Amino acid sequence: MAKQNVPDDIKALSFEDALAALEEIVRALESGETKLDDAINAYTRGAALKTHCEAKLREAQAKIEKISLDADGKVSSEPADVE
Repeated sequence: MAKQNVPDDIKALSFEDALAALEEIVRALESGETKLDDAINAYTRGAALKTHCEAKLREAQAKIEKISLDADGKVSSEPADVE
């Protein structure tokens, strides 16, 4: 799959803002009231928003650590296996 370029305005969005924008696009497309050219542009933007959201989730996943206690009560951490 070819890597998609994400526009700078989308890169600047938080995960929550990007997800909200993506949900808005989906609602508009599902309504069936969007002109063809607008629908194509919305679909393209939606794909970029999806890519951005997925990247944000991967970043968060990489930061999550599994915290555990050993038998002596000592705290340790390791990268979590969240897949």
